[in-house]
Amino acid sequence: MPQARSDWISGADWAGAWRAGAAGEDYVSEPLPPISDSVQAESDAQTKFVQQNLRRIFLLIYRIVGNVDDAQDLTQETFIKALQRKSQLKDLEKAGHWLSRIAANTAIDYLRRNKKLAFTDVAELSDSRMSNAENPEQTLLRGERKLHLDGGLATLTERERMALLLRDVEDMPADEVASQMNCSMATVRSHIANARIKFRRYLEARRPL
Repeated sequence: MPQARSDWISGADWAGAWRAGAAGEDYVSEPLPPISDSVQAESDAQTKFVQQNLRRIFLLIYRIVGNVDDAQDLTQETFIKALQRKSQLKDLEKAGHWLSRIAANTAIDYLRRNKKLAFTDVAELSDSRMSNAENPEQTLLRGERKLHLDGGLATLTERERMALLLRDVEDMPADEVASQMNCSMATVRSHIANARIKFRRYLEARRPL
């Protein structure tokens, strides 16, 4: 099990994020708690904010960079940036989406700097019967079906995986995804369409006969 990267993100918090990745736990976004003028209250609120969002951000970054140690470092970097920029957040109800954008930018910048394209699985996720939903791959990504999520993501190219995660998991508008990935809307739509086709084929190949 990975070790904590800092004292302010505790070993217990990292252990929870690790278990969430191994179990395919649902993505749950928690709002940023109000920050008081009191130093102690602000410290408590920041700790709560990190603890409530740690698992989701760790999983998002991990599934972009594909390496646990890198994901831990980048998760910590994401929270440092978010807490430094908290004055930029005007609507507390949108804190989850705002934090996801910071996380995605941090992970994408890391990949660009290091040209790391590899993707590795944390662990095999639990099996489940596929539903008859119209878009089973999107249902799966939203945490409602945990049918070999990492295995399906591993069939995608880095760009396809990134586009699918940002659009279908983080609910990012397509134009924002294009901005994050530094490409055109047409390219993003192509990546997402290709990713969904590959995901559908992956799931159908594992559908019980």
